[in-house]
Amino acid sequence: MSVLIKNGRVVTASEDYIADVYVEGEKIVAIGKELNYSSDKRIDATGKLIFPGGIDPHVHLDMPFMGAYSSDDYETGTRAALHGGTTSVIEFILQTQGDTLHNALKEWQNKSLHKAVGDFSYHMAVTDFNDDVSREVVQMIEEEGITSFKTFMAYKGALMIDDGQMVQLMKVVKKHGGLVTVHATNGDMIDSLVRKNIAEGNTKPIYHYLSQPEVTEAEASGRFTDMLHYTGCPGYIVHMTCEGALNAVRKATMRNQKVFIETCSQYLMLDASLYEREDGAKWVMSPPLREKKDQEVLWAGINQGLIQVVGTDHCPFTLDQKAMGKDNFAKIPNGHPAIEHRIEFMYSEGVRKGKISLNKFVEVTSTNASKIFGMYPRKGTIAIGSDADLVIFDPNKEHTISVDTHHMNCDYSGYEGWEVTGKTEIVLLRGMVAIENGECHLKAGDGKFIKRGKSSMVI
Repeated sequence: MSVLIKNGRVVTASEDYIADVYVEGEKIVAIGKELNYSSDKRIDATGKLIFPGGIDPHVHLDMPFMGAYSSDDYETGTRAALHGGTTSVIEFILQTQGDTLHNALKEWQNKSLHKAVGDFSYHMAVTDFNDDVSREVVQMIEEEGITSFKTFMAYKGALMIDDGQMVQLMKVVKKHGGLVTVHATNGDMIDSLVRKNIAEGNTKPIYHYLSQPEVTEAEASGRFTDMLHYTGCPGYIVHMTCEGALNAVRKATMRNQKVFIETCSQYLMLDASLYEREDGAKWVMSPPLREKKDQEVLWAGINQGLIQVVGTDHCPFTLDQKAMGKDNFAKIPNGHPAIEHRIEFMYSEGVRKGKISLNKFVEVTSTNASKIFGMYPRKGTIAIGSDADLVIFDPNKEHTISVDTHHMNCDYSGYEGWEVTGKTEIVLLRGMVAIENGECHLKAGDGKFIKRGKSSMVI
């Protein structure tokens, strides 16, 4: 199939110009003024933005957690992502402690290969590191195209590894050109605060927040950064929420260290006052929402280049699932629905309100993730030879976020009634028209697994 897009404003992480874009098959073939290619489909993008498909490197689809499974699977989750302008996601495979990485890979392939509507890749979460797993890590990098490895400094007994295992993993990953990512919170401190609050009868959602004070994230972020410095391994901190954690990494720049940081759209927009509401369980996630002062720090961190990526940590649970913790905040499944709204939120709250530039918007929602996680220039930019993952976006269209109109498999919205300016109108995935007129034209299985190479941002 061929598509000719006329007279759009093409925006990448570094450029901004009016042009036509011609797509043939899966690739971008030509970019220029007044292109006259004959095509199967012609799109008039006058007055619209054209930017590369979004890449969300932090999603959880059909994930087992706290006795439940996240309510979006690969079909519903990637389809909702496409509706919002995100064409590729990176999901987390969870190794079962005592089992192999290859068995975990097979389990996630069974969940994804026949269901994904949009493109996807995997991070491999290492929850039990030993000599056999060390050899598997090398195989994942060199044979499977899985080059990033998630670690947890919390959730002891299920996901957490200790610092000794972390350092040994880092050494192997560095040697073979991968990247270690981390959930950086001090699990021991959090567990003790949770036990204390439950024992005292403090069971409401607000105590989820109070059991994870800022220091738990700041300490772990600093400790992870120090281990990276010791091993020389490149690293990436997921879902950073607060000033203390960002400052822990900021200090590392004084020794000329580079650590990649991701925050999420909810931490830029929402605050912990929501936990005081009767329906506060909707926003129970880890790390929790923080204070308004942290929002200001995170926006500044994006502009300072300390924060490179904005993801979602999309991990939705239904109201019935959230109700598992109605009498005990520690039993509320952690996570909320966000995969569909990230692009529009970052434009409306970021670009329209003057917090970030249009180029920075593309950088943090697409290009940097592509570079950090070894997909560039196939993904994350608009260039001849790149995949034709394109978003045609109306920068002036006003709409309201609601459970009644979203496409995520979740029976509530954490942003109900939020007014947004800027709307995804047409989405191309590898040259195929994925979204148009509010409808998805792709089906389960149309999404492809993206085998990744080494990071182009690691020196």
